[in-house]
Parts: sequence; structure tokens; C-alpha cells
Amino acid sequence: MAYGFGNMIKQLRQNPKSIVFTEGTDPRILEAASRLLAGNFLFPILIGNEQEVFAAAEEAGYNIRGASIIDPNNWDRFDEMVDLLVEIRKSKGMTREKAIPICRQGNYFGTMLVKMGVADCLLGGATYSTADTVRPALQIIKTKPGNSCVSSCFILVRPSASGENEVLAMGDCAINIKPTEDELAEIGVEIAECAKIFGIDPKIAYLSYSTRGSGKGEDVDKMRNAARKAKALNPSLNIDGEMQFDAAVSPRVGALKCPESEVAGHANTFVFPDINAGNIGYKIAQRLGNFEAYGPILLGLNAPINDLSRGCNAIEVYSMAIITAALA
Repeated sequence: MAYGFGNMIKQLRQNPKSIVFTEGTDPRILEAASRLLAGNFLFPILIGNEQEVFAAAEEAGYNIRGASIIDPNNWDRFDEMVDLLVEIRKSKGMTREKAIPICRQGNYFGTMLVKMGVADCLLGGATYSTADTVRPALQIIKTKPGNSCVSSCFILVRPSASGENEVLAMGDCAINIKPTEDELAEIGVEIAECAKIFGIDPKIAYLSYSTRGSGKGEDVDKMRNAARKAKALNPSLNIDGEMQFDAAVSPRVGALKCPESEVAGHANTFVFPDINAGNIGYKIAQRLGNFEAYGPILLGLNAPINDLSRGCNAIEVYSMAIITAALA
């Protein structure tokens, strides 16, 4: 497994967590759940009809004995869940009549299980869209105190000649389309904290087409100001910007363009100006740079909830489950 997973698994063995999967009959989920049960460090909760879940597991050939299966149509605490959703959403006009069918939906039911403390974290999206995973989280789990937005990052891992993996963090590549200066500041701090879980000592570059005023424009100003605001949010972090990518990663270019910077030439954590740049950037690293990409990892929520790509495989589900639980 990639760098950081061994430490995560070790920590989870010492303090096991439970994770709810919103699509309990999906073969990829069942394979990952079977692996997790065999490892005995992270306990899966599968949403679905018990007979249907076991039938799907048997058909696919996976042993899920020991997993908890919870059926939204037959759960003894369902009324309690409905009452809680009404309370959470009463300012939005939520009633019991509206809440009952909402709570029977796997994405909302799973998110409510986390809210109620039945599960420590959630992983969804094998069949749901990102919006259908994030929306219940925003409505029910909400953002952490002091946070104004939910963001995301990808962790990229590549073996190096030295035998140690090269590990980078990039964001926001999946959630915020055109983040503001303040949102970018918050995003950088959140990405840095996530990077630490993977053993990265974050050196954070706010990326632009300009380095230290070499270019002009609103977008340049935005990244420069965002870097300054991020530093104010957490003065202990190594943050610099605005900065071009070559100045961020090449020691020679970094020394030439930003000779006094501790980040230039050595950046390992990257904040992109918008989702276009971020999504393109991480996929270039993945496809042309031979990095493995883990994510999107959602940041800024009160509890760990993560989204899968609908094209994911069982190994990706297993890896994302470990990451999600580590965030708990």
C-alpha cells in the first residue's frame, strides 16, 4: 500500500472505528468490506436489506460475516432518526411527513447514522453523485466551527528511486468551482492538516501564472492575498504565493525567483486557484507523472464523510475507507 497507510492501519488497530457504506449491495463495496473484516481494524456498516446484501455477497463470492447491516425500512431507531432530522432542518421547513422518505434514502440514512454516533464516518458515491454525497453532509453534519466551506484534496503517491514514496497533496480539485480569497485561505490550511496524516511536512504553494508579481491581474492578486490570509489563519505553516508551478517544485527555479522562500523549489502541498486548474493538474500528475491518486478527500466537515468515483474499483474503496477512518 501507499505511504502512510501502514501508520493509519496501526492507529486504527489501537482505536478501531466503524464506517458506513451507503451502497451495501454493490460488489465493490462488498469486496472492500470483506477485506476490512479480515483485517479487523475497521468495522463496516452496510446499508440495505439484509437478505439482499447477503445474497449479493454470496453471488460475488465475498465473506461479510461480522459486518453490521442496517435496513432503512426496518430499523428500531428510525423514528428517533426522523425526529432528529426534523429538529436539524426545522428552519428549512422540515416536517415528519417530509423527513420519513428522506431518511429512507441510503445517502441520508447513512449520514444520519454518523450524526447519531452509530458510525464514526461514511463513504459513499459508488453509485451516488458527488452532490448526493456532499448535500446530506452539509445539511446534517455541517462544517466545522470556524469553517465557511467544504473543500477537497487529492493525495498523490509515486515510488521514487530512493525507495521512499514521493507524496504530494493537491486541492481543491473537486468541490469549489471558483473559491474566494477567504475560501482559498481556509482550503490551504485544511489541505495541510490532511497532508500531515500521510506523513507530509506541508510546504504549501498558492499557485498562479505569476511568481511574486511577475504577472498582473485579479487572479494573481487573489492567490497572493489568499496565501497571506492562510498564513494569518495558521502562522506555524510554511506557506508562500503567488507562485508558478516551476518555482514551487524546481529548486533551481525556486532559488532564482524566490531566493528567500522556504517553500519555493520544495513545495509538496498545492493550492490551485479554481477547480479547472486543480482537476486538470492532479490528472496530469496521475496520467503523465505515474502518481497514484487518492481522493477526493472531503475537508472542513464536523465528521469524516468521503465520496467515491462512480468508476472506482474495490481497491480504491478499501483505500478510501482507511483514509476516511483515519480522519476520524
